[in-house]
Amino acid sequence: MHQRSVSPSYAAAELEAREYRTSHDFRRAASSARVAWEMARNDGDLTAAWAMRLFQAENLLDAGDFEACAELAAELVNGATGAKAEDARGKANILLAKARQGAGMLGQAADAARMAASLSSGAGDVEDNVKARQALIAALAESGRLEEAWNESLLLADDISNEVDDQLVGKAYWVIGNVAFLCNKVIEGLEYHELAAETFSPARNLDIWAKFNKASAAMRLAADVADAETLRCIERAELATDVIGGTEEDHILLKLNRGHWNFLAGDPAAAVETVGSIFPVAEKISPQILGEAYLLLGRSHGALGDTAEARKNLLEAADYFEKSGAPQRAEQALEFLRDVP
Repeated sequence: MHQRSVSPSYAAAELEAREYRTSHDFRRAASSARVAWEMARNDGDLTAAWAMRLFQAENLLDAGDFEACAELAAELVNGATGAKAEDARGKANILLAKARQGAGMLGQAADAARMAASLSSGAGDVEDNVKARQALIAALAESGRLEEAWNESLLLADDISNEVDDQLVGKAYWVIGNVAFLCNKVIEGLEYHELAAETFSPARNLDIWAKFNKASAAMRLAADVADAETLRCIERAELATDVIGGTEEDHILLKLNRGHWNFLAGDPAAAVETVGSIFPVAEKISPQILGEAYLLLGRSHGALGDTAEARKNLLEAADYFEKSGAPQRAEQALEFLRDVP
């Protein structure tokens, strides 16, 4: 098909979208990408139009707008045009998996990630295949399918090659470490997170540096590792997020980490105060994050001897974990509930 050249106005809209993304203004980046998509479509350049539609979805994901991202990614999965069909559907399925995971639709997230991994296997794009398998492992792990997640992790660890960018290798080690922590393989979790940390630097990508330190702290805290390195992870994430701004979800997760640290440090009252400040914006939080927040609140109230609040919050935690498709976490919340006198 003959491809018409795109107009200067398209180039300006694309440049604006990319500049907004560079400054971490993901909502404006998504809005500008939509404008660029419409212009490319009107110009008859389906390749540019598809690329901007995908870029719009990527920015919606990073802005924490999981529902809108999933809707757009599903549109691309079902009717991707202007790019090699399998590559296009693979990239769109990766975004769909991540958006569904963020929205707490863990089973559907795993399905989309598995499809993306299948589409990018063999002669497909190596980096896309690694991204798809990371998304699959994360969805399996969060839904409590830990044995599957760990088996997939070991396969990914064996397959990471020199063809893959260092940052992507770091992200792969990051997700493998997460699964190790969830499987109570704490030593392996620490080892894989150390490997990941070696590939990241604040100078190269402050956003990834912030997200990694935030996530690593969360995993260490969940494993009751409340040492000096965990506190450094918390502080690095807080400082980096102060610099880049971060999404609402980023700030909520930082509060969860700080509250969990307070709880493990023997200050449940500070944990209640920190985590309690999350709830004015509760409707914007994914079900699994709400589950974690209520779980920590329940445990903290229990430590303070406030059994009524402890029971109420632990029941809320179990309910949100069930809604997100994480029955194993729901059962853990109920185990804590059984320990409340």
